[in-house]
Amino acid sequence: MAQSRKPSPGYLAVIRLIDGITSYTGYFFTILIAPLVIANVIEVFMRYVMKAPTTWALDVTTMSFGALFMLGAAYALMKGAHVRTDMLWEKFSDRKKGIIDSVAYIVFFLPSMAVLFYISIDDFFYSMSIDERSTSSLWQPIIWPLRAVIPLTAALLFLQGISELMKSLWAARTGEMLVQHEKIEV
Repeated sequence: MAQSRKPSPGYLAVIRLIDGITSYTGYFFTILIAPLVIANVIEVFMRYVMKAPTTWALDVTTMSFGALFMLGAAYALMKGAHVRTDMLWEKFSDRKKGIIDSVAYIVFFLPSMAVLFYISIDDFFYSMSIDERSTSSLWQPIIWPLRAVIPLTAALLFLQGISELMKSLWAARTGEMLVQHEKIEV
């Protein structure tokens, strides 16, 4: 049996820093649940009790849910909450999982997030420059804050992808998983 190896303190520090940022932002973005719930409660009350539906609740609900869903993606990646074909995946050794994940992060994930960021940052700046507004209601709220969510999500996913790549490279090299998400042993 191979002797258990430990990564360098610097290697672990980078992973801890990125995972810490992801954890913090994941918890911080949960505040988006408040406008989502409040808007829905007000809309239900106004529509069914007062018989006077609002003009703004759909926009608030759509924007807050969209932002919550997207901004939580990096946190979900860190926690391993994304879809994976477990019936195949569980049969692989830790080394094989590390190799597959390393290739996937290098070839697909990180380049995709870089392209998404590049494209969406231009859309965000353009939206802000023209003061883009929703046309789904008479309220017509500004759209650029929601457009800003896309490059921010891509950046957070890219950053977390670096951490996940580092964990995968460790597994590919040593045949051992490095982390149980929040606790990295030194």
